[in-house]
Amino acid sequence: MHDDVAEAVLRSLLGPGRPPERLLLTGWFSFRDGEATAGDVLAQRHMSAALTGAGIRHETAWSPGFRPGELSLETADPRAYDTLLFVCGPVHGPQVAALHGRFGSCRRLAAGVSVVDPADPAVTGFHAIVARDGTAAPARRDLAADAPAGPLPPVAGVVLSHGQGEYGVRRRHAEVTERITGWLAGKDCARVPADSRLATDDWRLCATAEQFLALVARLDLVVTTRLHGLVLGLRTGTPVIAVDPVAGGAKVSAQARTLDWPALVAADALTPDILDHWWEWALSGAGRTAAACHSMR
Repeated sequence: MHDDVAEAVLRSLLGPGRPPERLLLTGWFSFRDGEATAGDVLAQRHMSAALTGAGIRHETAWSPGFRPGELSLETADPRAYDTLLFVCGPVHGPQVAALHGRFGSCRRLAAGVSVVDPADPAVTGFHAIVARDGTAAPARRDLAADAPAGPLPPVAGVVLSHGQGEYGVRRRHAEVTERITGWLAGKDCARVPADSRLATDDWRLCATAEQFLALVARLDLVVTTRLHGLVLGLRTGTPVIAVDPVAGGAKVSAQARTLDWPALVAADALTPDILDHWWEWALSGAGRTAAACHSMR
């Protein structure tokens, strides 16, 4: 294991002098106006596990915008801590500098961070810094690289239609999209917006049909309101949850029947429960086998 950052921090915390009695773990994920990146959160998890293993009592301050209701910088009482540890990201700017004023009574350390300007008050306010880069010391392995992580969730491609004005008053596109995306927000999955529209002047879109097929083939499932989201998903052997956004059914329903594909939901029958049912089926052996059979036709 390459654990030099965490090990160096623990040596500093448990070295000569009194070890921390109560530590506050912070990072850019702590700031109301900051951001919680996957790397930052994994770095927090890595350092929290190391502190727990060393028997150091600690709490984490989270942005109320990211984890509402949990301990935040605003609700954390500086008098309750003797040590503050800041992990990951750049030690730069007024938000980091403000920590030194608010937690002035604490010993303050930074770990696995980037030092952009050594003279920045955000840097000079720390009593010790174990940097990943930006100092004379050799670059260190980022904390996120070895952080504990759980099983990886499925990757869901989301292919939605927002047009189709030809259906007039039968259009339920806005309502269906809102229900699908609201439901997806609560699923433990990696969501990948995918557009079947091709373009050669927009890097975000596929330029060829083969590129779109390559994208869909690498997904675990597709959730779509588009006919070709259904057709091309099944062509690549990827299970599809097809939702017809037209009241009474239209081309998505007709194509699902033609393909003998069961995971079809009508606009007027769209509920979280029915979506959950097809989600579980699509990710099951039965759903994967059914989709694989379509790819071999």
